[in-house]
Amino acid sequence: MSDQDIVTSVKEKYGQAALRITSGGGGCCDPQSSGTECGSITSNLYAADETAGLPAEAVQASLGCGNPVVLAELKPGETVLDLGSGGGIDVLLSAKRVGPTGKAYGLDMTDAMLTLARENQAKAGIKNVEFLKGEIEAIPLPDASVDIIISNCVINLSANKPRVFAEAFRVLKPGGRFAVSDIVIKGDVPELIRKSMEAWTGCIAGALEEDQYRAFLEAAGFEAVEIEPTRIYGAAEARGMLENFPSLLEEIKRRGLNPDELLAEVDGKFRSAFIRAFKPKGVEGAGVMNSSVTSSPILSS
Repeated sequence: MSDQDIVTSVKEKYGQAALRITSGGGGCCDPQSSGTECGSITSNLYAADETAGLPAEAVQASLGCGNPVVLAELKPGETVLDLGSGGGIDVLLSAKRVGPTGKAYGLDMTDAMLTLARENQAKAGIKNVEFLKGEIEAIPLPDASVDIIISNCVINLSANKPRVFAEAFRVLKPGGRFAVSDIVIKGDVPELIRKSMEAWTGCIAGALEEDQYRAFLEAAGFEAVEIEPTRIYGAAEARGMLENFPSLLEEIKRRGLNPDELLAEVDGKFRSAFIRAFKPKGVEGAGVMNSSVTSSPILSS
């Protein structure tokens, strides 16, 4: 899997998800999925009073694994950026919290998702929002321009996570906050899963190990990094995820492997987590990124 292969596959899968939602379908972290992980990963993330007044399409397009808007403790007047904003639910919720004196940006690389998000913004009648086209590895905003960065089950999809963290650090103001929901891993995961494009676009194969996540953030210049698991997925949830990766299942069978043994290897290792970090108050613009950390070791291993 090259970096470009991953970008192309992610665009295709999430573009299909947006089109399916606009045509009346549903969605979850894996856009093709209707299985167990839709319940275990994406269910019960938002309270009914939070989503009241939002377009149904914005709620249906919730493809995340957490609720970074609540956990980020947004304040009136702040500028917030959502990396990989999808159908726009977290941007619209953020805009309400920061109020008319604040601003909420959404960044996404998929045209169909941007179209859906802008339609949802228009339906919601929320003005202090702007959706930008671009990749999270090259954020189209100036240095030190936002107070807080959020993201919801997206950074795991990137093929160059250290670059994402470096860009996040660059656009944050001194003292700015990084507050994202993402999938992380505790321990080792079989290479067969790591090398599956289906599992990558399904938010699993590209997930970082917890200590690696912390190391990448610190290499980008962040401090006070905290990783708080919010949901831990056992073998039952992993089975639901695996059932939605038919090519991976076929490869398991082709190799004569036992799926139950594979599931036992990942029992409890995949987690939804809330990750917090801060940009030091005295630092303007970009930090010093460790030159040895330039791409994901998942791809180079």
